[in-house]
Amino acid sequence: MVEVRQRPRVEGDREDEILEATIDLLVAVGYDRLTMDAVAKQAKASKATLYRRWESKAALVIDALVKAKDMPNPAIPATGTLRGDLIETFCGHTGIANSRAAEVMGAVLTATHTDPDFATTFRERFIGPKLAVTQAIYRAAVERGEVSPDIDLEIIGPALAAIVLHRSYLLGEVPTSELVTRVIDHVILPAATFGAPVQTR
Repeated sequence: MVEVRQRPRVEGDREDEILEATIDLLVAVGYDRLTMDAVAKQAKASKATLYRRWESKAALVIDALVKAKDMPNPAIPATGTLRGDLIETFCGHTGIANSRAAEVMGAVLTATHTDPDFATTFRERFIGPKLAVTQAIYRAAVERGEVSPDIDLEIIGPALAAIVLHRSYLLGEVPTSELVTRVIDHVILPAATFGAPVQTR
């Protein structure tokens, strides 16, 4: 019987260095032009080392994104108000009010349309946990009586990030904490606290 040896894992500080190198290259060249060879060179590792841990470029990039955003278990804030929770979540170091975060998102947006496998994993492991936190924030606001229980979480939940990223990618505006707070105060809070939508026939 042939003995099957387990391949050594890349972990700890070495893994962190490789993931950080991946993010640096992702921002510099974008997802499509990023290669495992380039990551290996940037991280001063062999390509074989990378493939012992990640079976593909998509798997490596997803892990790098997840680590960069403190996923898969981002913290749920508890400031006591909807406004405070949204500001803490979206203006913190892993939020969208961060030029580095915006650059990373911009680098992978094309891939979500051109690489179905990447898009599926990206939405499950990267977008999914963020949406879960946002929905938890709104549910807590409902329980406190700040928001109508009829709020449409599927629409209002992603709205803040969508508006900020639209202004960043299409209008060229830097995603700052001030911008996020303006969107919260002038769009999100009025929409979320207005009440149930008017029923039309």
